[in-house]
Amino acid sequence: MSRRPAFSLIELLVTIAITAILFGLLMSAVQKVRAMAARIQCANNMRQLSLAAVMYHDAENRLPPATGPNLRTEPFPYLSWIARLTLYVDQTPVWDRTTANYIKNRNPFLPKKQHENLGHVIPVFGCPADDRTATAWRVKPQGVELTVAVTSYLANSGTNLRTLDGVIYRNSRTNILHITDGTSNTILLGERPPSPDLFYGWWYAGVGLRGTGVLDFTINSREQGVRPPYAAYRKCSLGPYHFEARQVKDYCGVFHYWSLHSGGANFGFCDGSVRFLRYEADAVLPALMTRSGGEVASFE
Repeated sequence: MSRRPAFSLIELLVTIAITAILFGLLMSAVQKVRAMAARIQCANNMRQLSLAAVMYHDAENRLPPATGPNLRTEPFPYLSWIARLTLYVDQTPVWDRTTANYIKNRNPFLPKKQHENLGHVIPVFGCPADDRTATAWRVKPQGVELTVAVTSYLANSGTNLRTLDGVIYRNSRTNILHITDGTSNTILLGERPPSPDLFYGWWYAGVGLRGTGVLDFTINSREQGVRPPYAAYRKCSLGPYHFEARQVKDYCGVFHYWSLHSGGANFGFCDGSVRFLRYEADAVLPALMTRSGGEVASFE
């Protein structure tokens, strides 16, 4: 009787092992391609925002402020710089809702009366490497339940909370002529994922540290001496902080630029260009975030 050809047990195990190795190599390659695609799309989003800020400057003769100076006289209290760019990123209906909501209610965070845009997701405001930016979230900071949408991109407000030497900060009126270090050498915005609890990183409006918008939609190069009023952040040091890698679950990453990309983060400059800076560039970051000699202020 003739025998049918068949695999031996050893041949079968070898085949399975080779298949597993090839599958692992394939998955690794696919992940690298996806990561690179996310980084490129992230840079494209940032480029749109950088150019939108330039167009805002051409229309208003200044870059958008982080927030307004006075809650009583400011027409858009708590509104972020990034929300002010919606007209320039093909989001006219969003801006129309903003103005309509502020006419009805100057406090965008009132329970059951919050502004619609607070929870409105706009893809260009989020990096695709962080899927949290693709949906709205229910959060409850200080006992008030809100629906919020978050951003990956925070503007450069300077060295720390008290120095006004960046380009976008509370009540800033920065003109290109004020950027004496050169627009191609001065950072406009950079990447930082939202905080783990999603209390910081809202694109539409926010309070931030001491009403400045810092940590919500602006950030500094060497933040120090301040801490958010939430228990989860009490273990964080008082700085100064640096440009370095973090994990999504790390609360202390809220104080500085970093990204979910490998090795560094994307930054948009005041001339509209976008560059990927590696963490090794931390030493030069303060110079890139200072427009000139700067001013000093107190928010005590």
